[in-house]
Amino acid sequence: MVSNWLDAAPRRVLALISAACIAMLAFGMYLQHVVGLEPCPMCIVQRYALIGVAVFTGLGSLRGGRGWWMTWGVLALLLSGFGAFVAARQSWLQWYPPEIATCGRDFYGMIENFPISRAIPMIFRGSGDCAAIDWTFLGGSIANWSFVCFVVMALVLLVMLLRAPRPARGGFSAA
Repeated sequence: MVSNWLDAAPRRVLALISAACIAMLAFGMYLQHVVGLEPCPMCIVQRYALIGVAVFTGLGSLRGGRGWWMTWGVLALLLSGFGAFVAARQSWLQWYPPEIATCGRDFYGMIENFPISRAIPMIFRGSGDCAAIDWTFLGGSIANWSFVCFVVMALVLLVMLLRAPRPARGGFSAA
């Protein structure tokens, strides 16, 4: 039943993924501005990945034609994989925190004060902030749940893209 829905309404699936990303971003803003949790550099990178997935899937859901939604779907799949990688790295840092937990610069401080070739490795190295677990739900941290959501989005996109109907070759039929 689910696979039939993926085949029959790919643009609706893309719209649902976009809405889910927007809901996750809204929840992140709630945690930041209402609850008072400050995002670490890896959390901010995950937010950017969510924004990208939301934009690409949103564009794919708006534009008709197989080629358009497949193009936007592939881009969203790549960003979902990137977001899952960042969330997995942060989860790993939370499970195995660094020996020396220092609170380094924030994300924007890294980008403003260092060349991008030095800032990116600093972000993925993580800091004491990235290893901290400030909030949990059902035993999982924000990074754990972010990883699950990115993987689910990537799997749905992958199945949808692999099951997309192929265009007929040459225009001739065997009948």
